[in-house]
Parts: sequence; structure tokens; C-alpha cells
Amino acid sequence: MKHTLLCITLLATIFGTLAQDRSAFTYTSPESKGFSSEKLDVLKEHLQTTGSSSMLIAIDGEIIFEWGDTNRKHLIHSMRKAMLNSLYGIAIDRGEIDTTMTLSALGINDIEPQLSDMELEATIADLLKSRSGIYHNAAAVNNGMLRDRPARGTHKPGEYYYYNNWDFNALGAILEQQTGRTIYDMFYEEIAQPLGMDSFKGKYVSINAEDEDAEIPDADGYYQFEKSQSEYPAYHFRMSTKDLALYGKLYLDYGKWNGKQLISKEWIDTSTKPYSVYNPQYGNAYGMLWRVRVPDENTKRNSFFHTGLGVHMLGIYPDSGLIMVHRVDTEKEITYNEGDFYKMIRLLFDSRI
Repeated sequence: MKHTLLCITLLATIFGTLAQDRSAFTYTSPESKGFSSEKLDVLKEHLQTTGSSSMLIAIDGEIIFEWGDTNRKHLIHSMRKAMLNSLYGIAIDRGEIDTTMTLSALGINDIEPQLSDMELEATIADLLKSRSGIYHNAAAVNNGMLRDRPARGTHKPGEYYYYNNWDFNALGAILEQQTGRTIYDMFYEEIAQPLGMDSFKGKYVSINAEDEDAEIPDADGYYQFEKSQSEYPAYHFRMSTKDLALYGKLYLDYGKWNGKQLISKEWIDTSTKPYSVYNPQYGNAYGMLWRVRVPDENTKRNSFFHTGLGVHMLGIYPDSGLIMVHRVDTEKEITYNEGDFYKMIRLLFDSRI
């Protein structure tokens, strides 16, 4: 875990050029951005031998490194939360969602044991920050989450940060309830189409994850139900490296695309503030559906990122104009590990001239 945190920290500090305002990617030589092609070839060898699927690095809207099939879709795992961030920003700006509303006012509850009166006072803002204080069972929870989960009733809403799939899953249900649209339709119409995503077409299905014969579908998204745990499904995305990079570029450019403001600058700034510092040693915090770098005296605009399963990553570093996407095909057995991820970051760092 320390290696992962360190490599994320390195990404935030090793690049120093300011981003330019460009609406789409072009290609340029690594040398034009201060990188060595020869050293990036060493990075390519590492990616090939460790089991990466693809990687893309762009600086100032220009791709300097692209390896693997960047148009191939994979599960993005926990990076799904960052996809929901844009949809909340849009719904909030349109007045469809008020982040001060409580679960009680929204009519949100769950299966037995139902939410307590204290838990029902959690607001949408609390859930966005993963500070709801609701430690109900949830879909798509891994052993690490279960190990760290506090007991029910331990903390009041807004009081304590815990990376909580109940919060994230309930946010998906709230978004759909308040907008009258599915997550996948909204993402396709509001984000994928305007950005010109090639691989994400908005096709989605539902699966019962408690069925031993259930298989991950060949779709752009799917709802994962575990009805013995919670009423609310997890909402998974399958996306390509290139489409994730486009999404990162939208955020790098403060929500503006081809002259149109898709997501407000105010929402991006608000949601990428460090509300919960979970690792002071490496300067990592949680914002609203993004992991965030804690700014220092030299920071002009916060860096933010999200990881998935400890091997996928989408990182946006505005003060450097840098977007980085790394993917592994986790839909089959993999050998890629945290040490491989850390070495990949080091090789990227070493490739700087």
C-alpha cells in the first residue's frame, strides 16, 4: 500500500509545465515535452513483461506515449466513482439535486436492518465525501473494506471518512431518482457523445452477483445486485484507455469541451478539494468522488485521480498539464501487482530528460 501511495505522490510532483487550453488530443514527440523516447522504450518493455494492457500519457493535450490497445474496453472498478462525479455536477447545476437534502427527505432507506434515525440525517454531500456514517452492508464490497468498516452507529453523518461502497451505490440510486434517467443513459448523452468517445456506447444490463453462474457481460456498464446485502446495486463501467483519457482531458480543461461548458468549473473545484486527508505522509485525501492531492505552497490547482483494484489509474495533474491512464485486463487472471505499478511510475519518472 505504501508503494502505491508513494507512486501516486511522485506523479503529482515530477511534472512541471503548465497546461494549455486544447479541446482534443494530438500527438507529439516525447522530446518536445522533455521526455526521452529511448527511456520510454524501457517503460514499454516493462509494461509488456508485467502484464499491463495499455497506457497513455498526454501533456498539454498532446499524447507523448501510447502503448497497447488503447481502444479496448476493460472494467474500470473503483474508477466508476469518478464517472459519477460528472453526472452529479451536471444534475446539481441544473437544480435537479440539492446536496443538503437528507436521506430521510429523499425517501432513501435499505433492507433490514434499516437505517436508524441518525443515519437518515446524512445528506447527499456527506455521501459524496464518503462521510455518511452509514455502515450498512453493500454490493461490491471487498475484504479490505469489510475489515476497515466501523460498526453501525459508531459515527454521526459528516463526522468520519470511510471509503464506503454503501455511499457510492446509494448515490447512484439517488441520481437516478432525482433525474429520472439511468446512470448509463445520462453518461452516454451528457459525456460520451459530446467528447466523441469511440468505445462507450451506453449499452448496459443487470446481473445477480449472488448467482454462482453469473458472468460479467460484454456491455459498457452493468448493475451488480446483491439483494441479500442491500437494495442498491453497484454500477460498473467498462471503458477504454482512450475514452478515459478524454474524460481526464475534460476535467483538465475545467469541464469545457469544444467551446461548451459540460461541467461547471465551480463543481470541479468544489469536488476536488481535500475534505478528508487519509494519508498525511503522502499528501493524499478524498474529495467528492475523486482522490485528491493535498496542495502545498506551490500548488496552483489541485491534482486528483482515481485508482481501480490497485492497478488501474486515471490521473489528472493540472499544474503539469498531465493526464495518465494505466490499464490491466482484470477480466482474466493477472499477475500484475503493486510492485509492478510502482516500478512503472519510477520508469516514467526516469524517462524525463
